[in-house]
Amino acid sequence: MRRLLALAAGLVLAATGLATPAHAAVEPLPAPKVVPIQVTGPTTERLNLIIMGDGYQADQQSIFRADVDRNLAVLWATEPYRSYRDYINVFAVELASVDYGVRCDPDGRVRSPDGTIRDTGVREGPIDAKNTALRMIYQNGCADPLSRGTVYGGAPVNCQAAAPYYPAGVNPCETGNQAFNRIMDTYVAPVLGIPRTSQNVQSLAIFNTFTYGGIGGTQATTSGGSPQGPLISMHELGHSLGTLVDEYPYSSRDVIRPCYTGGEPSSFHHTIYTDPQKMVADQVKWWRWVGEESLSGGTIGTHEGGGMYPCGQRRPSEHSMMRWIGFDLDQIGREHMVARITGMRNAGQMSVRSSTAGTVARDTVLWAESGQPKEHNLQYTWKVGGTQVGSNQYLDLQPLGLPAGTVVSLEVRDPVGPAGVDWVRNPSTNNAAADSGFNGPRFVQTRSWTVGSATAPVSPAAADITSSTMTSQPLAADEIAFVETNHFADRVPLVSWALDGRAVANPGNLLTFDLGAAGLTAGNHKLTATVSDPSSPSVTDSVTWNVDNTMPSAPRRLSAPLTTVADTVEHPVYFDGWDMWLTPTDDQAGRYVVGQLRVDHDGWYNYFGFPEQPMPNSPFHFSHSGTVVKALTYGNLGTGGLSRAAFEQTLPDDHPSGGFVPGFGTHVVEHRAIDPSGNIGPADSYKATVLPGSSPACTRTLTGTQGSVTVTSGVTCLTNAQVSGTVTVRTGASLVVKNSRLNGALVSAGAQAVQLFGSTVTMSVQITGTRRDVTIAGSTLSGSVMLANNTQVTANDRFTRLAGAYGPLLVGSKVTGSLSCSGNNAPVKDFGAKNVLTGSRTGDCAKL
Repeated sequence: MRRLLALAAGLVLAATGLATPAHAAVEPLPAPKVVPIQVTGPTTERLNLIIMGDGYQADQQSIFRADVDRNLAVLWATEPYRSYRDYINVFAVELASVDYGVRCDPDGRVRSPDGTIRDTGVREGPIDAKNTALRMIYQNGCADPLSRGTVYGGAPVNCQAAAPYYPAGVNPCETGNQAFNRIMDTYVAPVLGIPRTSQNVQSLAIFNTFTYGGIGGTQATTSGGSPQGPLISMHELGHSLGTLVDEYPYSSRDVIRPCYTGGEPSSFHHTIYTDPQKMVADQVKWWRWVGEESLSGGTIGTHEGGGMYPCGQRRPSEHSMMRWIGFDLDQIGREHMVARITGMRNAGQMSVRSSTAGTVARDTVLWAESGQPKEHNLQYTWKVGGTQVGSNQYLDLQPLGLPAGTVVSLEVRDPVGPAGVDWVRNPSTNNAAADSGFNGPRFVQTRSWTVGSATAPVSPAAADITSSTMTSQPLAADEIAFVETNHFADRVPLVSWALDGRAVANPGNLLTFDLGAAGLTAGNHKLTATVSDPSSPSVTDSVTWNVDNTMPSAPRRLSAPLTTVADTVEHPVYFDGWDMWLTPTDDQAGRYVVGQLRVDHDGWYNYFGFPEQPMPNSPFHFSHSGTVVKALTYGNLGTGGLSRAAFEQTLPDDHPSGGFVPGFGTHVVEHRAIDPSGNIGPADSYKATVLPGSSPACTRTLTGTQGSVTVTSGVTCLTNAQVSGTVTVRTGASLVVKNSRLNGALVSAGAQAVQLFGSTVTMSVQITGTRRDVTIAGSTLSGSVMLANNTQVTANDRFTRLAGAYGPLLVGSKVTGSLSCSGNNAPVKDFGAKNVLTGSRTGDCAKL
């Protein structure tokens, strides 16, 4: 592996640009290579996604392909792309760049020994002279460390020095847009058979760096190496395809803007309405979805902040893909995005091919075919004079005996309305980007023919499967497979299906097979479709798919807890937060498997390790208030969900978007995997309790067998100890007990801190007058327990101010004797991890 600019090419990268010694032998860049990733139909009848690589050198194309695979895996795992995957063609374009990386990368990433541009910890500075295929540049990245918008830039500094790398006639000083147009016109358009200006062409440039970045538009961009790269892609495609706008609360991440004070925003998913029921009464914006559980978590209503303002504009959901990457689109975003996919972006028309319009023979066979969603069929409704006469993709007129002049009509409908799959609730007949209803041409197409007096000619014998669900990968267990066939003028091709070699009845001669209704056993299967000519049964054609009914999983590993709590699921306890590693796994090797997590049922979130941390080894870090990375907060357990702008958590309590409460307490975490076929594995779950505070550092540690223990000063830690006598804690001293058994009593008076984790005390416990911290978690106390006159010093002022003061912590423990709590600074608190209390309770413990 080599860096072209520093080796035989003799190019020297400097702040002033490139220089080529006269004696150096230059190896020209290889020609761009167009690689079909998935071809689901004619390019004129599909949305065509063109993925280009920028800043990948000639020997880094395998890295580009892996980045493409990761991007697409996340795309296909997310609705509506998952369900409408067969409506999209994908082509990757391998482009070799002279230099690696991106111009003005604010982090100045360095190429790793394995060729990747990941986080090595080594920086080369935000260089403005990199010569890459598409001239990608971080806007103002050479000066702004928070720069994230990455665009097709102008010619790099000293661009003429790179002339030997390009073919004759190519301008080495072309801009990024000129390079894009040249590559599309010269290499991509001939493969597609349509010009680059076709409205159903969408490009995505993946640039080669670990640094977060991207931008939307017809030419969307994303970071190939960033942990969040695929999530950036979907957000930017939300702009490009879905005409969605940003819902986050800032224009610059670290700047708090005043509240929006203008009129009703033009965006269909922003409003100045404060009361969602008033939206319903006035029937405006997303009123049809108000009150529904959001696909991205919470309830659809009017949530403060959006349109790059922290307040004044409101959005449908607490968080969605257009607010914080990682979450799904909510219903409002999905409704508009699916319309843009079925309508092939700006065409506004669902693609339907059919028999030629006009007068047809009285005994001919009419046909129509369209796209096939993953989990539901389109509806084909044939009518004569208002009476339905067929529901298949073929209609044989001969048995109907229709007189000349009869009009036969067909409606092809994608049933996305409330009476169907309930994805689009707008009933309009429009096809505008912001008003695409389920009765409009993006979801409904009609055709009609007039019956003539002539008879249909006899078509020659044939049996051809002209198109089908892709065979390049296994089908998902709940997928609907389809085939399209040749078309006879005088007869209907016969289609038969076989599952694992056994014929499956097909009385309706359907061209689709619903695997979800087939009752598949676990494991892998084979599905075969065979088309035959009824006039010549020996003339056949067939296609076979592998079917993947082995569900993926995402095994977890958690950081070491303080202790665990007896519960129906794994239930660790932590101070402040914890780490979680997921290992998304599938039986189909060699493809990227998507992991997802969900906290407190608040919307599925894509697992990507952690921002600015190496992939795939970095864990996702949860904490009471999250972790700030470049002015954004991740892993937040408090108000507002996992992701937020950092400034939102410091806004005054009376600010419309203020009142942030840290997320101490017990949380339910679910996690799952989605494999490349689209199978969604069953979710596993656990609980985690996050407590405020910390353990004091040990000045003395005792393990093993002990007699009586007296703590007079400092911090004594009993770890994996067995104590036969009494444990006494004197004034000003501290005791931390972990995974130990105390067979005597525990008596503490005036201590600084007393903490018990995962331990057992067989006799009485008396903890009085503690000055700072009493924490008992996951422990068993068999005798009487008295907690009196203790002061629990808050470990988080904001939490205490907004959520209320708390006294001693008694968390997920079992007390079989009497429990008395009195005189403490505040009531004893369990932070959501219930205790098992079988004895009598007095004082504020009576409410536990």
